[in-house]
Amino acid sequence: MSELLDRIRGALVGLKMPRALEALDHTLQQLEKGEISAIEAIDGLLSEEYATRESRRIDVALRTAKLMPVKTLESFEFSFQPSLDRERIAALAQLDFIRRAEVVHFLGPPGTGKSHLATALGVAAVKAGRSVYRATLAELIEGLAQAEREGRLPEKIRFYARASLLIVDEIGYLPITRGGANLFFQLVNARYEKGAMILTSNRGFAEWGEVFGDPVVATALLDRLLHHAVVIQIEGASYRLRAHADLIPEHVRANAPISPPPPPRRRGRPPKAKNGAADH
Repeated sequence: MSELLDRIRGALVGLKMPRALEALDHTLQQLEKGEISAIEAIDGLLSEEYATRESRRIDVALRTAKLMPVKTLESFEFSFQPSLDRERIAALAQLDFIRRAEVVHFLGPPGTGKSHLATALGVAAVKAGRSVYRATLAELIEGLAQAEREGRLPEKIRFYARASLLIVDEIGYLPITRGGANLFFQLVNARYEKGAMILTSNRGFAEWGEVFGDPVVATALLDRLLHHAVVIQIEGASYRLRAHADLIPEHVRANAPISPPPPPRRRGRPPKAKNGAADH
């Protein structure tokens, strides 16, 4: 019996199953007491190991995807944003939009939960085994611009295009140069109808010409980003400032709704992009 146990332990070590090895003695005790059957013992050991590996995989994936700190739909206070359709968000959490390579837009004033919802959907995707990457628009453009300077822009675009879901946060918070807008267009073009995206913005689509410093580039972006799109508009007060609402001037508290216009018609050619980006 001792020799057999040594072989089992050796096999668990060789198979790199540390959690199963750790649980082995307790499982054997349960077997000896008749508390579990042999098949339940095997199931228990494998379940312990699988749960440990899955937890480790998720933790690494969340960090790689830049989804820390973790946000979940369960922790989102829907009662604070009654304009949100909870069932619609739950439907997005089924992740069919990723399979369909759709673009989800969360629009609304600052502090209304756009980033929380985007991150929560990203976390759900990671748990489901999907590859995810999250960055602010400024971070994405900075990364693309640096790659362009170093002569490795195609490689960087492939990196950003590889994830099943790309989350682009904070569109409209910082001004974008025309060159930066062109770089973002190339990335969007590379993912068009191939990979899903979630975008968050505090600016309506009609303002994107101002955001990106070029109405032509903005139109070309919207042409792709609204073709297969789900638009979620959030109208409400800032969750972060809820405890200090009385300190904020009334004219600042009054948030104008952000209404998305219909998708633009395809017309003409898109802006000439650097490094050979073409209209597809």
